[in-house]
Amino acid sequence: MYWQKRFERPNPDRDLEEEITQIHTENKDYGYRRMYRELRHNKKILVNKKKVQRIMQKLGYQVTSFTRKSRRYNSYKGNVGKIAPNRINRHFNTTVPHQKITTDTTEFKYYEVDSKGRMNIKKLYLDPFLDMFNSEVLCYSISKTPSAVGVLSAQKQAIAITSDCKYRRTFHSDRGWAYQMSAYSYALKENKIFQSMSRKGNCYDNSVMENFFGLLKQEMYYGNTYYSFDELKNAIEKYIKYYNERRIKEKLGWLSPVQFRLKTLAA
Repeated sequence: MYWQKRFERPNPDRDLEEEITQIHTENKDYGYRRMYRELRHNKKILVNKKKVQRIMQKLGYQVTSFTRKSRRYNSYKGNVGKIAPNRINRHFNTTVPHQKITTDTTEFKYYEVDSKGRMNIKKLYLDPFLDMFNSEVLCYSISKTPSAVGVLSAQKQAIAITSDCKYRRTFHSDRGWAYQMSAYSYALKENKIFQSMSRKGNCYDNSVMENFFGLLKQEMYYGNTYYSFDELKNAIEKYIKYYNERRIKEKLGWLSPVQFRLKTLAA
């Protein structure tokens, strides 16, 4: 009968379904648009966007990331040191790698059971330095408390990594207490780096970093529960490596930050 022959017919999309399954395994937050771009640009597979959408619906590959928002960590404690002018002034774009760098601190929570069996909420702090050229996370520090040592350590790495820039660099941040420290400002001055700060209470002046924090928390934090500092730290480190090397972005021509940088330097 017709319906029997139809079910016995080989699946013409089997190879494509296997390719989509493999990509989904490595990139669980890819919707059909990003999946389509991955297939077309990186896998060089000619396929229709609607077909990708249909296959993903058939396979049940829906994006399940949570979009819950938590209270934004605020490190501002008034004018406790030097306030730098807003040199970036929302001019985030640059065609030069390592020229414009931004940084900020964000807070995560995890749970830990004490000796009496009680569940306590603990906190973890991430201090990344990000290149505005391709939104690549150049370096970072992770600590259990807001730490000057952590910020200065990551700053030292960022200064070394970006030392190959032929133009004078600018390091941007908000007005958090760590970025007003004389040690932080002195390190920039010693390396002939401009310091730039957002206006007071204006998160849009550092929207590049805010966007990264939003992606980070949406794709690996919200909806997940972590039960130790090391477990959360490892998850963040794993995500940053994935974000830098694998996660494609539309504004980078559907390349990852590292792929875009390497392609630009090779041109």
